[in-house]
Amino acid sequence: GGPAGLAAAVNAAAEGMRTLLVERTATGGQAGTSSRIENYLGFPSGISGGELAERATTQAKRLGAEILLTREVAAVRVSDTYRHVQLDDGTEIATKTVLIASGVSVRELKVPGITELTGAGVYYGAALTEAENYRGRAVAIVGGANSAGQAAMLFARYAGVVHLVVRAATLEQGMSQYLVDQINDTPTIEVRLRSEVVGVHGAGQLEAVSLAHKDSGNTEVLPAAAMAIFIGARPRTEFVAGVVERSGAGFVKTGLDLIHGGKRPAGWPLKRDPLSLETNVPGVFAAGDVRYGSQARVGAAVGSGGMAVGLIREDLQTV
Repeated sequence: GGPAGLAAAVNAAAEGMRTLLVERTATGGQAGTSSRIENYLGFPSGISGGELAERATTQAKRLGAEILLTREVAAVRVSDTYRHVQLDDGTEIATKTVLIASGVSVRELKVPGITELTGAGVYYGAALTEAENYRGRAVAIVGGANSAGQAAMLFARYAGVVHLVVRAATLEQGMSQYLVDQINDTPTIEVRLRSEVVGVHGAGQLEAVSLAHKDSGNTEVLPAAAMAIFIGARPRTEFVAGVVERSGAGFVKTGLDLIHGGKRPAGWPLKRDPLSLETNVPGVFAAGDVRYGSQARVGAAVGSGGMAVGLIREDLQTV
Protein backbone atom coordinates (compact mmCIF):
# COMPACT_ATOMS: atom_id res chain seq x y z
CA GLY A 1 0.00 0.00 0.00
CA GLY A 2 2.95 2.37 -0.31
CA PRO A 3 3.75 4.40 -3.46
CA ALA A 4 4.93 1.36 -5.45
CA GLY A 5 1.92 -0.77 -4.55
CA LEU A 6 -0.54 2.06 -5.15
CA ALA A 7 1.02 2.89 -8.51
CA ALA A 8 0.82 -0.78 -9.50
CA ALA A 9 -2.82 -0.97 -8.37
CA VAL A 10 -3.74 2.12 -10.39
CA ASN A 11 -1.98 0.90 -13.53
CA ALA A 12 -3.14 -2.72 -13.27
CA ALA A 13 -6.76 -1.71 -12.71
CA ALA A 14 -6.55 0.73 -15.61
CA GLU A 15 -5.33 -2.15 -17.79
CA GLY A 16 -8.40 -4.18 -16.84
CA MET A 17 -6.57 -6.65 -14.61
CA ARG A 18 -8.41 -8.01 -11.56
CA THR A 19 -6.32 -6.33 -8.89
CA LEU A 20 -6.14 -6.85 -5.15
CA LEU A 21 -3.91 -4.69 -2.96
CA VAL A 22 -3.28 -6.03 0.56
CA GLU A 23 -2.13 -3.51 3.18
CA ARG A 24 -1.32 -4.31 6.81
CA THR A 25 -2.21 -0.86 8.23
CA ALA A 26 -3.13 2.09 6.01
CA THR A 27 -2.10 3.06 2.50
CA GLY A 28 0.82 5.44 2.08
CA GLY A 29 3.73 3.48 3.51
CA GLN A 30 6.69 5.48 4.79
CA ALA A 31 5.95 8.20 2.25
CA GLY A 32 2.57 8.66 3.91
CA THR A 33 4.32 10.04 7.00
CA SER A 34 6.31 12.67 5.05
CA SER A 35 5.22 16.16 5.97
CA ARG A 36 6.08 17.65 2.58
CA ILE A 37 7.35 16.05 -0.63
CA GLU A 38 8.82 18.80 -2.79
CA ASN A 39 10.27 16.86 -5.72
CA TYR A 40 7.32 14.79 -6.93
CA LEU A 41 6.31 15.47 -10.52
CA GLY A 42 3.22 17.63 -11.02
CA PHE A 43 3.10 19.30 -7.58
CA PRO A 44 5.14 22.51 -7.89
CA SER A 45 4.20 23.63 -4.38
CA GLY A 46 4.83 20.20 -2.88
CA ILE A 47 2.35 17.77 -1.35
CA SER A 48 2.16 15.91 1.94
CA GLY A 49 2.68 12.17 1.86
CA GLY A 50 -0.72 11.60 3.41
CA GLU A 51 -2.53 13.60 0.73
CA LEU A 52 -0.61 11.87 -2.07
CA ALA A 53 -1.55 8.47 -0.63
CA GLU A 54 -5.20 9.48 -0.24
CA ARG A 55 -5.40 10.63 -3.86
CA ALA A 56 -3.74 7.47 -5.15
CA THR A 57 -6.02 5.25 -3.06
CA THR A 58 -9.12 7.00 -4.40
CA GLN A 59 -7.78 6.68 -7.94
CA ALA A 60 -7.07 2.96 -7.59
CA LYS A 61 -10.55 2.29 -6.22
CA ARG A 62 -12.21 4.34 -8.96
CA LEU A 63 -10.43 2.29 -11.61
CA GLY A 64 -11.64 -0.95 -10.05
CA ALA A 65 -8.85 -2.15 -7.76
CA GLU A 66 -9.90 -3.84 -4.53
CA ILE A 67 -8.00 -2.68 -1.45
CA LEU A 68 -7.92 -4.94 1.60
CA LEU A 69 -6.79 -3.08 4.72
CA THR A 70 -5.57 -4.33 8.10
CA ARG A 71 -4.61 -7.68 6.64
CA GLU A 72 -1.06 -8.95 6.44
CA VAL A 73 0.40 -11.48 4.04
CA ALA A 74 1.77 -14.36 6.09
CA ALA A 75 3.25 -16.49 3.29
CA VAL A 76 3.48 -17.00 -0.46
CA ARG A 77 3.71 -20.43 -2.06
CA VAL A 78 3.95 -21.65 -5.64
CA SER A 79 2.13 -24.55 -7.27
CA ASP A 80 2.19 -25.16 -11.03
CA THR A 81 1.05 -21.95 -12.74
CA TYR A 82 -0.53 -20.42 -9.62
CA ARG A 83 0.95 -18.35 -6.83
CA HIS A 84 -0.92 -18.61 -3.54
CA VAL A 85 -0.99 -15.68 -1.11
CA GLN A 86 -1.88 -16.66 2.45
CA LEU A 87 -3.23 -13.91 4.72
CA ASP A 88 -2.80 -13.70 8.48
CA ASP A 89 -6.40 -14.82 9.05
CA GLY A 90 -5.81 -18.06 7.11
CA THR A 91 -7.49 -16.90 3.90
CA GLU A 92 -5.64 -17.99 0.76
CA ILE A 93 -5.79 -16.22 -2.59
CA ALA A 94 -4.80 -17.98 -5.83
CA THR A 95 -3.39 -15.73 -8.55
CA LYS A 96 -1.28 -15.84 -11.68
CA THR A 97 1.10 -13.12 -10.52
CA VAL A 98 2.24 -11.49 -7.29
CA LEU A 99 3.92 -8.12 -6.88
CA ILE A 100 5.92 -7.76 -3.66
CA ALA A 101 5.78 -4.09 -2.70
CA SER A 102 5.82 -4.54 1.06
CA GLY A 103 8.32 -1.75 1.68
CA VAL A 104 10.46 -1.35 4.74
CA SER A 105 10.11 -0.90 8.50
CA VAL A 106 11.87 1.88 10.36
CA ARG A 107 14.94 0.93 12.33
CA GLU A 108 14.75 1.56 16.04
CA LEU A 109 17.31 3.62 17.91
CA LYS A 110 18.85 1.53 20.68
CA VAL A 111 20.04 3.88 23.42
CA PRO A 112 19.47 4.03 27.19
CA GLY A 113 16.11 5.44 28.26
CA ILE A 114 14.44 5.42 24.85
CA THR A 115 11.96 2.60 25.43
CA GLU A 116 10.25 4.41 28.29
CA LEU A 117 10.01 7.68 26.36
CA THR A 118 8.83 6.34 22.98
CA GLY A 119 5.52 8.06 22.38
CA ALA A 120 6.28 10.55 25.15
CA GLY A 121 8.39 12.95 23.11
CA VAL A 122 10.27 10.30 21.13
CA TYR A 123 8.75 9.46 17.73
CA TYR A 124 9.57 7.37 14.69
CA GLY A 125 8.46 9.66 11.90
CA ALA A 126 6.82 13.03 12.35
CA ALA A 127 3.30 14.28 11.69
CA LEU A 128 2.11 17.85 11.36
CA THR A 129 0.07 17.60 14.55
CA GLU A 130 3.17 16.57 16.49
CA ALA A 131 5.15 19.56 15.19
CA GLU A 132 2.47 22.00 16.29
CA ASN A 133 2.67 20.64 19.83
CA TYR A 134 6.26 21.87 20.20
CA ARG A 135 5.83 25.50 19.24
CA GLY A 136 8.73 27.59 20.53
CA ARG A 137 10.54 24.59 22.08
CA ALA A 138 13.71 22.67 21.23
CA VAL A 139 13.43 19.45 19.21
CA ALA A 140 15.90 16.98 17.73
CA ILE A 141 15.66 15.24 14.36
CA VAL A 142 17.88 12.18 13.93
CA GLY A 143 18.91 11.08 10.43
CA GLY A 144 20.60 12.26 7.25
CA ALA A 145 18.22 11.28 4.44
CA ASN A 146 15.36 13.17 2.81
CA SER A 147 12.77 12.09 5.38
CA ALA A 148 14.85 13.63 8.16
CA GLY A 149 15.39 16.81 6.17
CA GLN A 150 11.68 17.14 5.46
CA ALA A 151 10.90 16.66 9.15
CA ALA A 152 13.48 19.29 10.12
CA MET A 153 11.85 21.80 7.78
CA LEU A 154 8.42 20.97 9.18
CA PHE A 155 9.44 21.36 12.82
CA ALA A 156 11.33 24.57 12.02
CA ARG A 157 7.98 26.21 11.26
CA TYR A 158 7.03 25.86 14.94
CA ALA A 159 10.03 24.99 17.15
CA GLY A 160 12.35 27.49 18.71
CA VAL A 161 15.35 25.45 17.57
CA VAL A 162 15.73 22.21 15.62
CA HIS A 163 18.86 20.12 16.16
CA LEU A 164 19.43 17.97 13.06
CA VAL A 165 21.69 15.11 14.17
CA VAL A 166 23.55 13.47 11.28
CA ARG A 167 26.21 10.74 11.44
CA ALA A 168 27.69 11.64 8.04
CA ALA A 169 30.26 14.36 7.41
CA THR A 170 27.95 16.33 5.07
CA LEU A 171 24.23 16.63 4.42
CA GLU A 172 24.85 16.07 0.71
CA GLN A 173 25.84 12.44 1.35
CA GLY A 174 22.24 11.36 1.88
CA MET A 175 19.96 14.28 1.11
CA SER A 176 18.63 15.95 -2.04
CA GLN A 177 20.24 19.30 -2.80
CA TYR A 178 16.97 21.23 -2.62
CA LEU A 179 16.58 20.12 1.01
CA VAL A 180 20.19 20.89 1.84
CA ASP A 181 19.70 24.41 0.51
CA GLN A 182 16.45 24.90 2.45
CA ILE A 183 18.05 23.68 5.69
CA ASN A 184 21.10 25.92 5.24
CA ASP A 185 18.78 28.90 4.71
CA THR A 186 16.73 28.19 7.85
CA PRO A 187 18.31 29.90 10.88
CA THR A 188 16.37 27.87 13.46
CA ILE A 189 17.92 24.59 12.25
CA GLU A 190 21.27 23.69 13.79
CA VAL A 191 23.00 20.89 11.86
CA ARG A 192 25.22 18.65 13.96
CA LEU A 193 27.35 16.55 11.62
CA ARG A 194 29.32 13.43 12.60
CA SER A 195 27.19 13.16 15.72
CA GLU A 196 24.86 10.54 17.15
CA VAL A 197 22.37 10.21 19.96
CA VAL A 198 23.71 8.03 22.78
CA GLY A 199 21.02 8.57 25.41
CA VAL A 200 17.70 10.24 26.16
CA HIS A 201 16.48 11.67 29.44
CA GLY A 202 13.19 12.59 31.06
CA ALA A 203 10.75 11.65 33.80
CA GLY A 204 7.70 10.46 31.91
CA GLN A 205 8.37 12.93 29.06
CA LEU A 206 11.45 13.63 26.97
CA GLU A 207 13.51 16.48 28.40
CA ALA A 208 16.99 16.10 26.90
CA VAL A 209 19.18 14.04 24.57
CA SER A 210 22.86 13.15 24.85
CA LEU A 211 24.96 13.56 21.70
CA ALA A 212 28.38 12.05 21.08
CA HIS A 213 30.55 14.03 18.64
CA LYS A 214 32.87 11.77 16.64
CA ASP A 215 35.54 14.35 15.85
CA SER A 216 36.06 15.74 19.35
CA GLY A 217 35.01 12.66 21.31
CA ASN A 218 32.93 14.89 23.56
CA THR A 219 29.39 14.20 24.75
CA GLU A 220 26.86 17.02 24.93
CA VAL A 221 23.45 17.12 26.62
CA LEU A 222 20.86 19.17 24.73
CA PRO A 223 17.44 20.16 26.08
CA ALA A 224 14.77 18.69 23.77
CA ALA A 225 11.02 18.37 24.19
CA ALA A 226 10.72 16.05 21.19
CA MET A 227 12.90 13.80 19.06
CA ALA A 228 11.87 12.37 15.68
CA ILE A 229 13.96 9.46 14.39
CA PHE A 230 14.71 8.63 10.73
CA ILE A 231 17.68 6.24 10.73
CA GLY A 232 16.97 3.87 7.89
CA ALA A 233 14.86 0.81 7.45
CA ARG A 234 14.80 -2.95 6.99
CA PRO A 235 12.77 -4.72 4.30
CA ARG A 236 9.53 -6.51 5.15
CA THR A 237 10.27 -9.78 3.37
CA GLU A 238 9.96 -12.46 6.04
CA PHE A 239 6.81 -13.79 4.36
CA VAL A 240 8.76 -14.71 1.20
CA ALA A 241 11.83 -16.15 2.94
CA GLY A 242 12.75 -19.40 1.22
CA VAL A 243 10.55 -18.54 -1.78
CA VAL A 244 12.44 -15.76 -3.57
CA GLU A 245 16.13 -14.92 -3.56
CA ARG A 246 17.06 -12.11 -1.16
CA SER A 247 20.19 -10.15 -0.33
CA GLY A 248 21.99 -10.59 2.96
CA ALA A 249 20.00 -7.65 4.32
CA GLY A 250 16.72 -9.19 3.18
CA PHE A 251 15.98 -7.14 0.05
CA VAL A 252 14.36 -9.01 -2.85
CA LYS A 253 16.64 -9.61 -5.84
CA THR A 254 15.27 -9.19 -9.35
CA GLY A 255 16.35 -9.20 -12.98
CA LEU A 256 20.07 -9.01 -13.67
CA ASP A 257 20.89 -9.35 -9.97
CA LEU A 258 19.75 -12.98 -10.28
CA ILE A 259 22.21 -13.79 -13.07
CA HIS A 260 25.38 -15.29 -11.61
CA GLY A 261 28.31 -16.10 -13.87
CA GLY A 262 26.09 -15.68 -16.90
CA LYS A 263 23.70 -18.34 -15.61
CA ARG A 264 20.04 -18.01 -14.76
CA PRO A 265 18.84 -18.70 -11.20
CA ALA A 266 18.85 -22.32 -10.08
CA GLY A 267 15.59 -24.02 -10.94
CA TRP A 268 14.52 -21.29 -13.38
CA PRO A 269 12.07 -23.13 -15.70
CA LEU A 270 11.72 -20.70 -18.61
CA LYS A 271 13.79 -20.20 -21.76
CA ARG A 272 13.94 -16.44 -21.23
CA ASP A 273 15.86 -14.55 -18.51
CA PRO A 274 13.97 -13.11 -15.54
CA LEU A 275 12.35 -9.80 -16.46
CA SER A 276 13.90 -6.68 -14.93
CA LEU A 277 11.58 -6.59 -11.87
CA GLU A 278 10.94 -10.34 -11.74
CA THR A 279 12.28 -12.54 -8.96
CA ASN A 280 13.79 -16.01 -9.33
CA VAL A 281 10.20 -17.33 -9.29
CA PRO A 282 8.41 -16.67 -12.61
CA GLY A 283 5.33 -14.55 -12.09
CA VAL A 284 6.53 -13.09 -8.79
CA PHE A 285 7.75 -9.49 -9.08
CA ALA A 286 9.08 -6.83 -6.71
CA ALA A 287 8.88 -3.04 -6.75
CA GLY A 288 9.65 -0.11 -4.48
CA ASP A 289 11.97 0.05 -1.50
CA VAL A 290 11.75 -3.70 -0.84
CA ARG A 291 13.69 -4.43 -4.03
CA TYR A 292 17.48 -4.86 -3.89
CA GLY A 293 19.23 -1.84 -5.41
CA SER A 294 16.17 0.42 -5.41
CA GLN A 295 16.35 4.15 -4.76
CA ALA A 296 14.52 5.36 -1.67
CA ARG A 297 12.55 8.05 -3.46
CA VAL A 298 8.78 8.34 -3.93
CA GLY A 299 9.16 8.98 -7.66
CA ALA A 300 11.34 5.89 -8.09
CA ALA A 301 8.84 3.74 -6.18
CA VAL A 302 5.91 4.99 -8.25
CA GLY A 303 7.87 4.41 -11.44
CA SER A 304 8.77 0.86 -10.49
CA GLY A 305 5.16 0.08 -9.58
CA GLY A 306 3.97 1.24 -12.98
CA MET A 307 6.80 -0.55 -14.75
CA ALA A 308 6.01 -3.78 -12.91
CA VAL A 309 2.50 -3.79 -14.36
CA GLY A 310 3.91 -3.65 -17.89
CA LEU A 311 6.17 -6.59 -17.12
CA ILE A 312 3.31 -8.50 -15.49
CA ARG A 313 1.24 -8.05 -18.63
CA GLU A 314 4.16 -9.36 -20.68
CA ASP A 315 4.46 -12.38 -18.40
CA LEU A 316 0.72 -13.13 -18.45
CA GLN A 317 0.77 -13.32 -22.23
CA THR A 318 3.11 -16.31 -21.94
CA VAL A 319 1.28 -18.18 -19.15
